[in-house]
Amino acid sequence: MRARTRTARRAVVLAAVASLGAGLLAGCADDGGDDASDGSSSGSGKGKTTITLGLFGTFGFKEAGLYAEYEKLNPNIKIAENVTERNENYYPALVNHLTTNSGLQDIQAVEVGNIAEVVTTQAAKLQDLSKVPGVNKSDWLDSKWAQATTKDGKTIGFGTDVGPMAVCYRKDLFEAAGLPTDRTEVAKLWAGDWNKFVSVGEQYKAKAPKGTTFMDSPGGLINAILSSEEEKFYDSSGEVIYKTNPAVKAAFDLTAEAAEKGLVGAQTQFQPAWDTTIANSKFAAMACPPWMLGYIKGKSKPDAAGKWDVAVAPKSGNWGGSFLSVPSSGKNVKEAEKLAAWLTAPAQQEKLFKVQGSFPSAPSTYTGTAVTSAKNEMTGDTPIGTIFAEAAKSSPVQVIGPKDQIIQQGLTDNGVILVTKGKSAKEAWETATKTIDNNLDK
Repeated sequence: MRARTRTARRAVVLAAVASLGAGLLAGCADDGGDDASDGSSSGSGKGKTTITLGLFGTFGFKEAGLYAEYEKLNPNIKIAENVTERNENYYPALVNHLTTNSGLQDIQAVEVGNIAEVVTTQAAKLQDLSKVPGVNKSDWLDSKWAQATTKDGKTIGFGTDVGPMAVCYRKDLFEAAGLPTDRTEVAKLWAGDWNKFVSVGEQYKAKAPKGTTFMDSPGGLINAILSSEEEKFYDSSGEVIYKTNPAVKAAFDLTAEAAEKGLVGAQTQFQPAWDTTIANSKFAAMACPPWMLGYIKGKSKPDAAGKWDVAVAPKSGNWGGSFLSVPSSGKNVKEAEKLAAWLTAPAQQEKLFKVQGSFPSAPSTYTGTAVTSAKNEMTGDTPIGTIFAEAAKSSPVQVIGPKDQIIQQGLTDNGVILVTKGKSAKEAWETATKTIDNNLDK
């Protein structure tokens, strides 16, 4: 639904409403409003039990009418959501509440970039949702279920959305550079290999429209490459391996090569200067999960509608997604479990996708009309739902570590971006690893 790898920059991104072609920003998130409670999950009068949810950004449950539907099905239940706009403010407070076992909502959301740390350090404070009556793990992608499951088999989160990645590209800029524009032919150019993707960038540069680059940013490229790896920053035993993992160094070096050759823009994603490159059509391609289409629409000029298309990425990966967890100390644990299971069940995920654009983590929805008929204003008749569904099914079950965000941000903001500013790949790597190690020691 949203950009949920959630560094401070990514926190501002909200979902593409894929079926409706509308984009929103997390800055528009409900701050609680009339539905917010004071954190209590006790009865709310008239004999009703209030179930509270702690969320960040706009998950869309209320907007899609799911709360109202559940309350109609369960007249004794009242639902209240407490929303913090940004995950970088929400998550530290959640950790504090879990640590002290106080101030928790009946249901607490966890962003995918934080799920490994919660699984590793806070699982004892959360319910094992695999034991909830009627729950079947096959309702979720294997990769999604695994991310919220401890080594001893306790599952502490129900998956909400996912962010399967493709490549969004400007057909007009590809045509001007002498490249094919048909999405199937475009995908063939780089099938199976990110090195081929960079080679296509060199072909683009040879005839590129003046003032444009092949890809939007070095951060976007390295993130896309690493998202398609099974192991990146941590191994399966939980050890930090980012400096010794050849896949990480290869991704860094390939991105640095693209930067040295002028194939990527010199901007940091989700910053104002990067937004301007979208508005002014300054790049031809970008790594693109479903929610990115909403961001593109929000930052584009009106005449960009229909000029974009979506092609299969060289390798499948995931960028985004969240989970719902149930603290064991809650006042209404069983009712909270039932609500969390219902909100994330395939039928509700499909409804959420139709209204809010949150791409489901429930594979059974991928053959439904909500996904197969999904269209977007920026990409015209492109079958975006089918393309993203195939990416979701083929994305690797990736090892996510507690400090993935710190490492990812270090490699981008303190690493590959420096190559666009004249630093060598060696200098950029040394700066990135020094910054990361200092932050990991804190």
